[in-house]
Amino acid sequence: MNFSVELTEQFLHVKFDSSVRMLSSAILNGGFQKADHFLNTKVDANFRGEKTDFEAPNVTLRRIAHSESWKGNCVGMMTAALMSSFRRVRMEAQSVWIEVLVTSGVSNARRAGDLADYQFMNEDCRKVGTINILVLTNAQLSDASMVECIMMVAEAKAACLQDLQVKSPVSGLLATGTGTDSTAVACGTASRVEYCGKHVLFGELLAKATCQAIYKSLAPDR
Repeated sequence: MNFSVELTEQFLHVKFDSSVRMLSSAILNGGFQKADHFLNTKVDANFRGEKTDFEAPNVTLRRIAHSESWKGNCVGMMTAALMSSFRRVRMEAQSVWIEVLVTSGVSNARRAGDLADYQFMNEDCRKVGTINILVLTNAQLSDASMVECIMMVAEAKAACLQDLQVKSPVSGLLATGTGTDSTAVACGTASRVEYCGKHVLFGELLAKATCQAIYKSLAPDR
């Protein structure tokens, strides 16, 4: 997997030299995708659309990709965090590398199980993401192992927030994330990796890289 990273005050953009398999919870083109670009853009915490008060976030993201003349399929996220929070950590072992890219903030911290801000099923949520994570690896991952990567990132993130004593303003308990976090995993075509959990080396490296990136982003003096 070959890629380039572009970072501005407005967005983080990753361009892949060739399409990659990606799984994400992204607003634009989430789920399993063949991705040529990844976008994480900064918006105001009270974002209501770039052009109208009711523009859907995926429309705004698609417009940004079009205005930048990016060709191919773009997976896009939004965040209220500053792009200056961007950190990246890379780990490698046995010819397999993992790189974690993070932007973060915890003004929207929540603990899983907190009282929801929106109390109707399928109610339109206008909050934007605060801890956004992109995992890149040259390993060839199965669909199941990509899902397991998402799980490992979530657990590592919760552990970091516990270590940093970040609390939910809703319950007053230790937060496990923010209300609108988003995660993406992109994989290559090198060594086949079937398992990504806590018992295997890939899972260890992934969790360590995730934690280090989040620590550096949220607590650079730690």
